Formats: sequence, structure tokens, C-alpha cells
Amino acid sequence: MCSDSEKNMSAFADQNHAPSLTCVRLELQDSFFRKEIFRVAVSKNNADNSESTYSDMHFIGITGGVGAGKTAILTYLESNYSCRVMLADEIAHDLMEPGTDCYRKLQELFAEDQVFEADGQIDRKKMAQVLFSDEKKRFALNDIVHPAVKQYVIDEMNRERAAQTHEVLILEAALLIEEHYDEICDELWYIYTSEENRRERLKLNRGYSDEKIDNIFASQLPESTYREVCKAEIDNNHLPEDAFCQIDELMKARQVEKTQG
Repeated sequence: MCSDSEKNMSAFADQNHAPSLTCVRLELQDSFFRKEIFRVAVSKNNADNSESTYSDMHFIGITGGVGAGKTAILTYLESNYSCRVMLADEIAHDLMEPGTDCYRKLQELFAEDQVFEADGQIDRKKMAQVLFSDEKKRFALNDIVHPAVKQYVIDEMNRERAAQTHEVLILEAALLIEEHYDEICDELWYIYTSEENRRERLKLNRGYSDEKIDNIFASQLPESTYREVCKAEIDNNHLPEDAFCQIDELMKARQVEKTQG
């Protein structure tokens, strides 16, 4: 469980797209899903023992509004298919660790702010407070971290294509469209959940107020933009297995295209 301070920091990060400030949680919502994860994990372990290689790895970018249930989708994909999942938030977090180029730039940016602990680690709660009150520094942080994340993703994409160990590479990012990941991904998927359902999830799972949720929703792209840019849309408003069936159909269609191509 996340503390109240972590929830507030997560809400600010969601609203302002500040990487690495979100409180990550696994959205396993019912017994069916937990059983399904176990079943497909066994299948994946068996598949991992083979020596298959994939010369034409497919790169999928996944995005959607806060509270859309993307974590469950990603877990299913990673467990049930030969794929590697990358999370932009986790990449950003790692790139901000001491010793990295991003960290050194952040030391300069926040030189006058007490956001570093005695051991050199970033106090992310204090950093969130600074970013909340200083828009200029928020933009500066994004200018440091976002390009570094994208370069990391490109490097990993090239590494995965050369290694040929996964059939699919997946990137989940809140700013997938804004940061123009469509230029490097083979296709983008939009995880759609109604605002009503997302609001209910954010209240229940993260303890957000209606005011915070309203601010988050107002800062995100409209549904029409997601649908215009993304090749596929997964409706995640109902039971997990409904979304999983849609994923399976998309993956089957990709195999057909691959065979015909």
C-alpha cells in the first residue's frame, strides 16, 4: 500500500507527466486474473527453455489514460507471449539514479533546493514539492529526462532486434503520443476505459479526490487523439478476460499479417 504522501506525489506526477514520481502498483483485481497469471506463467517458462529466435521483432507502444488498467494488460502480454515489457516510468527512475548523466544535470538544476539525501539519493517527495510550485524547473526536468528515456528505448530496441530473443517488444508510456514514439514503434495500442470507470478505480485504488481526478483528466489527451494515432484500441471496461480476448485477436491478426507479408 502507498502512504498518503506517496498518493499525493503520484497524483501530481500523473497530472504533470513527471516520470519516476508515480507510485507503481499491480492491478490484480480478481481471482480469475491471478489464476490466469499462474497458468500463462507456466506456459512462458516452458517457452523460455526453447532456443527460438525472432528475426523480425515487432515493437508495440501502449498508452491510455490514468486508471485505464494498463498494468493488467501488460502483465498478460508479458506472461502469455514471447515479449519484453518496458515501462517509461521505471526507465526514468533508473536514469535519475546517482552516477548517471541525468543525475548530474539534476544536481545542477536543483542545486539550490534541498532534494538530495545524505547518501546522494533524490528525495522524490521533496522534488515533487519543488516541481509542483516551479513550472520552469518542471519543464527543465522533462527536457533532461524525456530525451534520455527515449534514447534508452531506442538503444534497447536495437539491442533486442540484434539479439532476436523476443517476438515482441512493448513500451508503456504516458507520453507515448506527445513524445512521438510512433516514429520508432511499429504500432501503438490505446487502452480505453471510460472516465466513469477510471474515476472509480482512482478513488478506490489510490484514494484520489474528485478534484485531483478532474485535474488529471484535464491534463491528458482527448480520446479522439488516442484513436487517431493508435492503430488498435482495447476496451478495458469489463472483465479482464474480455480485454485478454481482444489482445489475443490482435496478436493472431499480427501473425496473419506476418505470414502473408
